[in-house]
Amino acid sequence: MDDLNRSIKSFEVELQEAELRTLFFDEDDPRNAILTIHPGAGGTESQDWAQMLFRMYLRFAERKGFKTEVIDFQPGEEAGLKSATIRVEGDYSFGLLSQESGVHRLVRISPFDANKRRHTSFAAVFVYPEIDEDIEIEINPDDLKIDTYRASGKGGQHVNRTDSAVRITHLPTGIVVQCQNERSQHQNKARAMKLLKARLYEIERKKKLEKIDKLEDLKSDIAWGSQIRSYVLHPYKMIKDLRTRLETGDVDRILDGDLDEFIRASLLLRKKEALAAERKD
Repeated sequence: MDDLNRSIKSFEVELQEAELRTLFFDEDDPRNAILTIHPGAGGTESQDWAQMLFRMYLRFAERKGFKTEVIDFQPGEEAGLKSATIRVEGDYSFGLLSQESGVHRLVRISPFDANKRRHTSFAAVFVYPEIDEDIEIEINPDDLKIDTYRASGKGGQHVNRTDSAVRITHLPTGIVVQCQNERSQHQNKARAMKLLKARLYEIERKKKLEKIDKLEDLKSDIAWGSQIRSYVLHPYKMIKDLRTRLETGDVDRILDGDLDEFIRASLLLRKKEALAAERKD
C-alpha cells in the first residue's frame, strides 16, 4: 500500500508539472534566471525584509532542484542586505521566477524597535532571463562607468584583500550591475557585462511586449504603487497576491520557499491576459 501511495503521489507531482508547462508561452520562459533584490526606504527594517526574500528564493530554488549562484551580495549596515543578485539555473527557472518581479510589502512587529511597534517595509524584486552568448546586444563603451571595489559579505570572502569586485553603470539608462564572487577583476568584469546585457535585453523584450515602457521605472517607487504581494505577520498572518487575489494564512511555508501556488496563479492570469489580447487583435 505504501508503494502504491508513493506512486500516486509521484504521478500527481508529474501531472502538476506537466500542467504547469502548458502555461509557458514566452520564448524566454525556458531560460535561466537572474534575480535581484533591493530594499526600499526604511533602513534596517527594509534591509532585513530584503534578506528574508533572499532566503525565500534560495529555498524555492532548492525545492525545485535548481542550481543557484550568489553573484553579488551587499550586506546591510546593521542587518539584512542592501542589494543581492542570484543566478538561478534550471529548466523554466525564468518562466517561474518572472512572476515574482515587483514590490513586496511586509507588515510586522519590528524586531529592531524597542517599543515593539508595527512597521511596514518594502523590497523590490527584479527577474531577468539569462541571455545566450549568441544574442547580440550592442553596448557603447563610452556609455559605461566602471568602478572597482573590495568585495565583502556572502560570495566575496575569498577576495576581501584586493579591489577585485567590479561595478558597471550604464549611463544612458542608469542601470547598475556588480559582481564580486569571481577570483579576479577580469572575471568579475566579464560576469558584470553579462548581467548588464541581460538587463538591457529584458528592457527591450518588455518594450516589444508593450507591458511597460521601461523596466527600470519600477525602481522609482519601491512603495505602495507597484506592489504585487503583501505579507502580514501582525496582527494576523496572511499573504495576499494583489494581482491574482490569492491568499493564504500559512505564512511560514511561503517564506520557506513554497511559492508554487502563487506562481501558478500568476502564470494562469498571464495566459488569460495574453489570450484576451489575441482575441482583441
